Formats: sequence, C-alpha cells, structure tokens
Amino acid sequence: MRHTLPPVLSRTGIAAYSLSALAALALLAACGAKDAAPAAAGPKAAPEVGVIVTRSAPVALQTELPGRVEPLRVAQVRARVNGVVLKRLFTEGSEVKAGQALFLIDPAPYQAALASAQAALGKAQANLTQAAAQAARYKPLVEANAVSKQEYVNVVATQKQAEADVAAQKAAVRIAQINNGYANVSAPIAGRIGRALVTEGALVSATEATQLALIQQTSSVYVNFTESASELQKLRKAAGMQVRGNGALPVTILQDDGSELPRKGKLLFSDVSVDPTTGQVTLRAEVPNPDNALLPGQYVRVRLSQAELPAAILVPQQAVTRGTQGDTVVVVGADNKPAPRPVKIGSQQGTDWVVLDGLKEGEQVVVDGFQKMMVPGAPVKPVPWSPNAGPAASAPAAASAAASR
Repeated sequence: MRHTLPPVLSRTGIAAYSLSALAALALLAACGAKDAAPAAAGPKAAPEVGVIVTRSAPVALQTELPGRVEPLRVAQVRARVNGVVLKRLFTEGSEVKAGQALFLIDPAPYQAALASAQAALGKAQANLTQAAAQAARYKPLVEANAVSKQEYVNVVATQKQAEADVAAQKAAVRIAQINNGYANVSAPIAGRIGRALVTEGALVSATEATQLALIQQTSSVYVNFTESASELQKLRKAAGMQVRGNGALPVTILQDDGSELPRKGKLLFSDVSVDPTTGQVTLRAEVPNPDNALLPGQYVRVRLSQAELPAAILVPQQAVTRGTQGDTVVVVGADNKPAPRPVKIGSQQGTDWVVLDGLKEGEQVVVDGFQKMMVPGAPVKPVPWSPNAGPAASAPAAASAAASR
C-alpha cells in the first residue's frame, strides 16, 4: 500500500530545501570572495626598463656634408693629325700607363711627308757643301786681288743662304717626324681609360680635335663639398691645430649605404672660394682610392671633426625624444622613479647623440622599455641596456623560470 504526502506539505518541503541550498551556496561564495580578495590586492612588480649610466669622455664634434667625387687628373685623348683610325690598341676600362699606344691613325701620308722632308734636307746639305767649297776657294783669290771683292761677297752670301736652307729643311724634317709620331696616339697620363669614342675606320680631324677616349686618374680622388663661410672659420681653426699635430685634418667618406671607407682622406684648402649668391665655400678632400671604390661623379657624404670637447656625454639616439619644444630624455632617480629631463643635443657620433648640457656623469638614462611606464612617476626597475639585447629579451626567460617553479 503506497503512502503519499499531502500536496500542501510536499510543496512546502521542496521550498524549504531550495532555500537551504541557496543559503549554502551564498555562504560558500562569500568565503571564496574573502579568500580571493587578499590575492587580488597584492602589489604589482615594477616594470623593467633598459638604462645606461652616463660617462663623460673627450668627443670630437663631427659634421656630415654632401660631396661629389672627382678624379685626381683627367686627360682627353684627342686626334692631333687628320686621318683614318686603323687600330684600337687598348682594352676599354683598363689601366694604362703614360706613353702607352692607344690608337693607330693611318701613317702613310705622314711617312711620305717625312721622306720628302729628308730628301729636301739632303739637297740643301749638298748645296751647302758646294757653296762652302766655293767660298773657301775665293778667299785666297780675293786676298791676292785675283777676283773682285763683290764676287767674294756673293759667294759668301750663297754659303750663308745654303746654311739657312739646311736649317729650314731640318725643321721641316722635325715637323714631319712629329706628325708621323702623332699618327700613333699615346696616353698622356697614367690612369683608367674608359670606352673608345671612335671605332676603326673613323675619320678623325686635328682641326676639330676629335676626342678619342678619356683617361681618369683614380688611384687617389678628390671629394668636393660645400659648407657655409661662417663654419669655415671654425674649420680653419680646427685644421690649424691638426696641422701642428698630425699634418692634416682627417675626413671619413660615407657611401650610399652608410658604410665607411676604411681609408681616411685629408682636407685640402687649395682653391677655396666663397659663392657670393649662396655664401657657401667649396672645400676639397683628397682620398686614397687604390681599389676604385669611389667612382668619378659619385655622390658621397663627408664626415670630418671640426672641434673636440674635452668632456662630453654620449647617449643612444633612441633615448632622446626630439620635438619642436626641445630635446628630452628620461632619467631614473635614486628612488627608481623616472622623470623627463630637457637636454641640449650637439652633433651625431655614429648611433649616439652628443649631449652638451642637461646630464651629469653617473645618471641613469632610459633607453628601452618606454612602453612599460604606463603610470607617470611610478617606480621602475632599471637594468643595464646593450645595443644587442634589451630587457625585453630577458622578460620571457623570467616568465619561463617562474612557470617552472
């Protein structure tokens, strides 16, 4: 026989059970909240930032100026006689020596002219021999009054005329020899020769001075660059100090990719003039170029040291914030709280800026980790910074170590 509870009692029991369950859940939730509250309220770790400690040292103030490469010597090889080019005797783009044969112009007409001049010289020498012999025979005769003095004068004059003819024919032979030599075109200087500007069979002219090739001496090159006249005065003073010490003010050449040439050049002050329209001064540096790394006409940048600071501070460029209101860096104080600091920036020294004012030796300057300083004035944890590895690289390693524990 099945017993059932009254409907009213059944609903009341269920309601009482539900209330008891809800109260138990609320009690558990409250306990959990109390346990979790202390954990959430724990202090946060100070973020790591990469810093450098400032050091003062002698620094040369460097200036970078645009320049253009120019060969040390340039020679245009031109035709000095008329004729047809028979041969090209050099390899285009090669190094040639002074006096080396480059082109052969048809020498036949000049060889014939030389032979004709030599024949005329022989005839003039024969006439001189005859005139000299006749004058020698007339000399004792005129002394013995066997011939008139007028006849003797005529004979002597004929001899002098024959001597002049010989001299003229010798000059004609020399001219013919020179023209015959010009048919063989040679290099006036040593250097690198470019492409041939004429081919075999071309008719060249001495009147028009047909250009045959171009030779440029590039074992050493000039680099011409400009600077304002006011800065030149500082440059002259700096160069004077260098002349007394090392002989010349050194310059460094930077190529298009920013790389430095290993060989230093020296600054020259010859042919310095001021452009009246721009106030710029053209300066020239001579740079050794044995491997032809610098080509004529190439644009480069010239870096030179115009002065030297006895004690200056260098900071990486990424540590400096540059703006219209001035330049600033972030300095970590003794309480590990970062604060901005206005500074005065000088010239660039590689990847660093030269700080002229605003920093002292021994201060900590933030270089990396600016994005971690979310709260102004909040303390940070300074760690040494290096260009190859910053604090960001050590953070994952620290997290992995904490997870393993």
